[in-house]
Amino acid sequence: MQLGMIGLGRMGGNIVRRLMRNGHTAVVYDRSADAVGALAKEGATASSGLADFVGKLSAPKVVWVMLPSGKITHDTIVELSGLLGKGDILIDGGNSKFLDDIAHAELLEPKGITFVDVGTSGGVWGLERGYCMMIGGAKAAVDHLDPIFKTLAPGAGTIDKTPGREGRDVRVENGYIHAGPAGAGHFAKMVHNGMEYGIMQAYAEGFDILKGAGQDFIPANRRYKFNLADLAEVWRRGSVIASWLLDLTAIALAEDESLSEFSGYVQDSGEGRWTIEAAIEEAVPADVLTASLYTRFRSRQEHTYAEKILSAMRKQFGGHTEQMAHEAHGSEHRG
Repeated sequence: MQLGMIGLGRMGGNIVRRLMRNGHTAVVYDRSADAVGALAKEGATASSGLADFVGKLSAPKVVWVMLPSGKITHDTIVELSGLLGKGDILIDGGNSKFLDDIAHAELLEPKGITFVDVGTSGGVWGLERGYCMMIGGAKAAVDHLDPIFKTLAPGAGTIDKTPGREGRDVRVENGYIHAGPAGAGHFAKMVHNGMEYGIMQAYAEGFDILKGAGQDFIPANRRYKFNLADLAEVWRRGSVIASWLLDLTAIALAEDESLSEFSGYVQDSGEGRWTIEAAIEEAVPADVLTASLYTRFRSRQEHTYAEKILSAMRKQFGGHTEQMAHEAHGSEHRG
């Protein structure tokens, strides 16, 4: 199947690579000519602008926009709305707010263009591991795109089947779900990222407590010098708190237990904030998720070992590097 990809950053480029490795074809565009050229050398069809990009796609045209949320994504979708036509499909696979998805679907519908939103999780590991996807949009469009989603998804792998799932949607067991109409995919991904904040915070605080047990003012008979890298490793194996985030923490600690590369300045993607906004609107208590978001705010003023753990996890799953406040202002990050 052919896909057009706009935005060839950490995830967009690797999505194209995973598709091409499995027999799909791609037309690519990015403001960076170097990024376009690199994928062209790997077999993608290069384009020099949005009009050229759309002109190289076969009908029905499928365009995936993988750009930072906000103005750049909105402006691109508006421009594409004048270039695409009836029967074409436009996918927003970035970290856009679900309310923007609803507006974009309404913008495109009169033109006969179907909008699909894809909450995409997998970060820099997605090329090899695959991407977990939460998809919003019309059923017919999502079904049409199934060959793309099936290729990008991780697959069932070695995870045991959940008892009692007989007769349910098998796509879920392969790592992707049609979550509902426009906006549902990004709403699910928004809450996913809010939960991610809380899980990461629990690991961060736990390792900080373990590290603190060796401090000089602790009584000698209960002063412990834990090997944090080894504890992370043993917990990966049979523990009830095992997870991929713990796997990534173990990698970071094995590389450098002191985490000297990190200051502890922890950015947030915006989705944690949106999750709390949704919780307030729904009158749903979200104590842990709210506290974990506030901790990220505090990390930009004072830094602890717990914040270094958070920074290390973000680098492992998303390739995020720390940014100071003046650098981070106005930028967009994932996770």
